[in-house]
Amino acid sequence: MRIGNKDFLIGKRTYIMGILNVTPDSFSDGGKFNNLDNALKHAAKLIEDGADIIDIGGESTRPNHSPVDKNEELDRVIPIIEALVHEFDIPLSIDTYKGEVAEAALKAGAHLVNDVWGFKKDPYIAKVAAKYDVPCCLMHNRQDLNYIDFLEDVINDLKESINIALDAGVKKENIMIDPGIGFAKSFEQNLSLMNNLEKLKILNFPILLGTSRKSMIGNILNLPPNERVEGTAATSVIGVTKGCDFIRVHDVLENKRACTVADAILRR
Repeated sequence: MRIGNKDFLIGKRTYIMGILNVTPDSFSDGGKFNNLDNALKHAAKLIEDGADIIDIGGESTRPNHSPVDKNEELDRVIPIIEALVHEFDIPLSIDTYKGEVAEAALKAGAHLVNDVWGFKKDPYIAKVAAKYDVPCCLMHNRQDLNYIDFLEDVINDLKESINIALDAGVKKENIMIDPGIGFAKSFEQNLSLMNNLEKLKILNFPILLGTSRKSMIGNILNLPPNERVEGTAATSVIGVTKGCDFIRVHDVLENKRACTVADAILRR
C-alpha cells in the first residue's frame, strides 16, 4: 500500500500511526495540541519516537462528544496539515467522516482518509477518496448495539463499508479496515473482538487497530487515560499476534518498541 510517497509492505512489519488531536475536548489529550506551535512540536516528537504516519483529527469521537460543524473542523485541521507538509516528510492521515473536510485536507497535503463511520455517515467522502486516488481506513461503527451474532455482524458491517468504497471507485489496494474497538460495543464485546481479530482476515484487507488509552483498558486496570500506556501496549502486541498491520496510538515510543519485539518473534 502506498501512502503519500512511502510504500507500506503489508505483512513485513507493523506500522505505527501516531495520533495528533487538534481538539479542545478529546478524551485523553484534549486541548494540548490545538494550536500550531504545540501541534508541530508534538508531531516532531511522534516522528522522533518512530511514527510511520500521523493521524490528524479536528473533532473528538469520544462518547458524548459535541459535534463540530465542518467550518470549525476545517479551521482546526487545515493550517496544521499545511504546516506539517512544509516541515516534515511523513504520510498524513485526516481523521474525519465529512467529505468536504476530507477533500480540503487532501488538497492541503493529507494522504489518507480515516473515517470512523466507514463511509456510512457522509456519502460524499467515498467519492472524495476515489477522486483523489488515496488510501482510506474504514472503521466499524453503527448507530445501535442490536447485534444478532456479534462477530458475524461486525464483519458484515465492514463488508458494507468496503462495498460503499468500491462502488464509489476506490481501488481495492487503497482500502484498510479498523475493527472499531470502543465504538458501538460493550466492554465484553470489545474483549471478544480483541480476542477474535484474526477473523477479520477473511475480508483480505490490511487491518488497523486503535485501542490507545481507551475505556476498555481503563475498565480492566481502573486507571485514567494518561496511565493506560502499558495496557495499550499489551493490546498492540495482541493485535500484532492476530495479524494487524497498523497500530494507531498516542504513545508512539512505547508501542513501537512493543511491536518491534513482537515483529521480531512473529515475522522473523
